[in-house]
Amino acid sequence: MDSPATAAAVAKPGGVSAAQPSLDGLSFWKYMLAGSVAGMVEHMAMFPVDTLKTRLQMLSATSASSHSAQFGRFVASIVRTEGPLGLYRGIAAMGLGAGPSHAVYFSVYEACKQKLGGNRPGHHPLAHAAAGVVATTASDAVLTPMDVVKQRLQLRRSPYGGVRDCVARIIKEEGVRAFYASYRTTVVMNAPFTAVHFATYEAVKKALCEVSSDKASEERILVHLTAGGAAGALASAVTTPLDVVKTRLQCQGVCGADRFNSGSIRMALKQIVAKEGPTALLQGLKPRVLFHTPAAAICWSTYEAMKKFLQH
Repeated sequence: MDSPATAAAVAKPGGVSAAQPSLDGLSFWKYMLAGSVAGMVEHMAMFPVDTLKTRLQMLSATSASSHSAQFGRFVASIVRTEGPLGLYRGIAAMGLGAGPSHAVYFSVYEACKQKLGGNRPGHHPLAHAAAGVVATTASDAVLTPMDVVKQRLQLRRSPYGGVRDCVARIIKEEGVRAFYASYRTTVVMNAPFTAVHFATYEAVKKALCEVSSDKASEERILVHLTAGGAAGALASAVTTPLDVVKTRLQCQGVCGADRFNSGSIRMALKQIVAKEGPTALLQGLKPRVLFHTPAAAICWSTYEAMKKFLQH
């Protein structure tokens, strides 16, 4: 028999609001809380791998290929020259951005999924994908400024003394618009990323529950770990070229990096390919997949665990 919360959500399919619970029996603010915790755990746990990805994407195609081939030595050289903390430079900026942005990300996703019929019986990949695209467009508006700061601090020989110094110098030297120079690219990248991510996650989760419903219910952490990892791996691999463009736009002019005449994705792609060849668009593929596979597994399992906790 359905709970009162479930019955109310079914009776009023208009979406999730602060006063109206969803099919999980959670209100909008609880989705925000669960998403915020999940985002913080995910990004803090995987930050060193993200640093490696950023540095590889900022190298020229030739040097990046040699470093990718000797990934272990690349990590060792950073630790040897900068110490272990070199892998965590910029983590404060991510801490400031990840919580609020993931609160928006998951709460908007749940609200849109409800409105688009993604909670109805059966599998609805288009509803899940569309809800994910809306969610990432909203959350990227929150995260992008801190992501710019984070990536500039992650660079080798970064000229900034910390988050406050970086923010102040960007505003003084480049203006507030510099914080959103890559926003269009970020949304264009994250729209297909999130569409693939959410659709894959929901599909794998459903398949696992159907194959072994007696052992792997939706509440089992292994289901969420596996589904999240598969979603993260696939989505990150197919969107790597756009992530390279995003990183270059966010770090342009820093530590001798090339500048772009505009924030146009097409122009940036042309400039990178003309100077370094098409392989430059795959720089950082290995650490990107290594980041997003466990990161998505951690994020989804934490999110679902928080939802279950908040239900009680």
